[in-house]
Amino acid sequence: MKPKIILITGASSGIGYQTAVELAQQGHRVYGAARRVEKMEGLKAYGVTPLKMDITDEQSISEALDALVSKEGRIDVLINNAGYGSFGAMEDVPIVEARRQFEVNVFGLVRLTQQVLPYLRRQRSGRIIITGSMGGKMVSFFGGWYHATKYALEALSDALRMETKGFGIDVVLLEPGCIKTDWGLIAADNLENSSRGGAYADLAAQTAAGLRKLYSGKLMSHPKVISRAMRKAVNSRRPRTRYLVGAGAKPVVFLHAILPAPWFDWLMMHVV
Repeated sequence: MKPKIILITGASSGIGYQTAVELAQQGHRVYGAARRVEKMEGLKAYGVTPLKMDITDEQSISEALDALVSKEGRIDVLINNAGYGSFGAMEDVPIVEARRQFEVNVFGLVRLTQQVLPYLRRQRSGRIIITGSMGGKMVSFFGGWYHATKYALEALSDALRMETKGFGIDVVLLEPGCIKTDWGLIAADNLENSSRGGAYADLAAQTAAGLRKLYSGKLMSHPKVISRAMRKAVNSRRPRTRYLVGAGAKPVVFLHAILPAPWFDWLMMHVV
């Protein structure tokens, strides 16, 4: 297998960190990007090069890419993995927080992709992998803004795949289910904070407690499940356009497709 030059965002923890390690162990030259470089110090032991990058800052993106390309001369794979989940009722979440979530999960991802694409087009080859979610196909209780960003990635991935096909570029969307990371705990904290003292406080507190219990339990998939799917997306000659993997992903998406909307709403309101 020919080693590839790979850039992965969100490499300071969880899925991104695990994937960076595994790809480097396969012999690829991996650059891990995140705002907090100190949290990627441990990656150096595996041969991963940390890059300071804030995907909401165009200059930060440009400087990191310039450093990578000036050293390697090319880039073969971009893994758009950075993102976060902020839960809360539509009425409670301040618009500034909703915009921030879109800025990180959608616009930052696209901003980086726009800067990488000229390199891939000149090479007439390359691969763009996007970490979406099963949450791009259904909506959980109090997760409206987060799910809106993941629905957006479904559309943008489809559009990008068609637009870049003629340049020899593959576009792959990962749709993880429930993965044992800090994501659910952070979402629970945001949910409680946004609803405190409001009309949804009691329901939000119940849902936050359920999220914490769920993400602290044994039903979650290990991040390795997603890193394995990412390895397939990187190494396959003909990768699938979508990888729906992880706990609950396939059954929940299937239920969303077959159940009447009121039934599925009830399920989401009582599942945690």
